[in-house]
Amino acid sequence: MIHQRVLAVLSVSFALSACASIGKGSAVQAPGGGEGSRRNPFLDVNFFLNPEYVASVEATAKAFPAEADAIRKVEQYPTGLWLDAIAHVANLPLWLAEARKQQQASGKPTLSVVVVYDMPNRDCAANSSAGELKVEENGVARYRTEFIDVIVKHFKDFSDLPIVVILEPDSLGNLVTNMNLPRCADSRSAYVESTVYAIQQLQLPNVSIYLDAAHAGWLGWDHHRESVIRVYKKVLRQAGGYDMIRGFATNVSNYTHLYNRDGAAMESSDPCYNEMVYVKKLAVGLSDNGVRNKGFIIDTARNGKGGIRKVWGHWCNIKGAGLGERPRAAPAPFIDAYFWIKPPGESDGISDPTQPRFDAECASDESAPGAPQAGVWFQSYFVDLVRNAVPPL
Repeated sequence: MIHQRVLAVLSVSFALSACASIGKGSAVQAPGGGEGSRRNPFLDVNFFLNPEYVASVEATAKAFPAEADAIRKVEQYPTGLWLDAIAHVANLPLWLAEARKQQQASGKPTLSVVVVYDMPNRDCAANSSAGELKVEENGVARYRTEFIDVIVKHFKDFSDLPIVVILEPDSLGNLVTNMNLPRCADSRSAYVESTVYAIQQLQLPNVSIYLDAAHAGWLGWDHHRESVIRVYKKVLRQAGGYDMIRGFATNVSNYTHLYNRDGAAMESSDPCYNEMVYVKKLAVGLSDNGVRNKGFIIDTARNGKGGIRKVWGHWCNIKGAGLGERPRAAPAPFIDAYFWIKPPGESDGISDPTQPRFDAECASDESAPGAPQAGVWFQSYFVDLVRNAVPPL
């Protein structure tokens, strides 16, 4: 795996108003400052290749022999390792043991990207990704003892391996936009308390933490970004300080294009018309509020094609999506990495309204039909992602 180092000039003078005019190839200075921040963990490492994911891709290649060469190219790229239930934590030592084997074979540090995703009342505004832990059923305590504490123990057992944690996608953003929903309103204190606990317990020498930061189509508006920055400051102060995390992860499991205008004229009031503009505006806003020198990860698993949605808020197995930029370190100033956090080919949710966990979003006219439950391999959709890849495989 070849990594390209990009040195960012740290500056807080970058004006917010400039973000809307930034295009691909523009030179941008990164906001930054504070002492104690860790280096970019994606530099000078190999990426762990999950044999389970490789096996799913290989099976698909055999099922589509005419396109097998293109499909097999995906096997060389890393994906996120999702811990989305207490029972699934048992997979973690198996993954890390395999990562250790890959590290020993190459003689180079091998980085695993682990998505920690079992917040009490998880994803309170959706059905397909709703979690197993309920706040009213001792969920906060169980999250600590049965989930986070066990994960931390495994990380300690593999202290020779570098690990990145993407902490709780679709969590803190709900505190900005979905407090009108009773379930989300009831989750506020649990979300904050659980995030604080996870950050504190994950303070290990081999672990770098990235908080979820939604995406342009969710928190791109100025008032939303200002609100979520206040949430981050509160959480980080309670956890012990702004330097308790390495940075933020955006576009997790979403489709927002890096540079093209995503959605054409729709949502024209959103000044962050693509993911890079959003990240730049958020980085500057954080820096202006004292949260400096943070790196960002952008999920590029399915954002190769922009403008594929008529409704920017649609998120479930969107038709016409393609694989995006390949995982790599430091592709742009203050971007620690592009990474396939959402494993391409895993479903967002089931399209059959008669099945459990059905969410109406997964049966929209912009969602692919025939989708299985969230996290299950969706073969035909994966093949479309390969066909629509930008840049091509």
